[in-house]
Amino acid sequence: MFPWTHFAFGYLLLVCCSFLLGRRISKAELVAVLIGTQLADFVDKPLAWWFAAVPSGRSLAHSLLVAVPLSLVVLAVAWHRSYPEVGFAFGLGYVSHLIGDTYVALYYWRVEEFTFLLWPILPPYPYDDTTGFGNFLAELTITTRLLATAAVCGVVGLVVLVQFVRAPRWPTRRAN
Repeated sequence: MFPWTHFAFGYLLLVCCSFLLGRRISKAELVAVLIGTQLADFVDKPLAWWFAAVPSGRSLAHSLLVAVPLSLVVLAVAWHRSYPEVGFAFGLGYVSHLIGDTYVALYYWRVEEFTFLLWPILPPYPYDDTTGFGNFLAELTITTRLLATAAVCGVVGLVVLVQFVRAPRWPTRRAN
């Protein structure tokens, strides 16, 4: 998935959860879900593509051995500061990123592609090369599907922007 589709997916999950809970989304939650949906790639892609410090663009930060403890720490800190919704939004964004990277393999049940979720216990699945973002863009083919996805993400982006402007800064503090 592209960064904008990761964010769109995480945002839509947050909207669904907020709707089901009957609550309004705050700016802090929008920022938290944005960070959660992007963090794994912001860590792994440069470490793999530019520094060759990890074996794949889906390894260290894509591993459940990092994602789960990190999400729990963020949730604990947010809970301690009386904003558990913000920690939940981060964790939801992080989980949505991992689901977004595995949905095709899940659909076709290609379990060998899930190995990055347990890196370094299991080797990462060699889904990509380490030639970098420039080569990725150079090899990118413009298709109808890509344009449709970009259009949907653009609409979601506008909705997020409007919601961000109108949202309260922080969720309502929970009583201690």
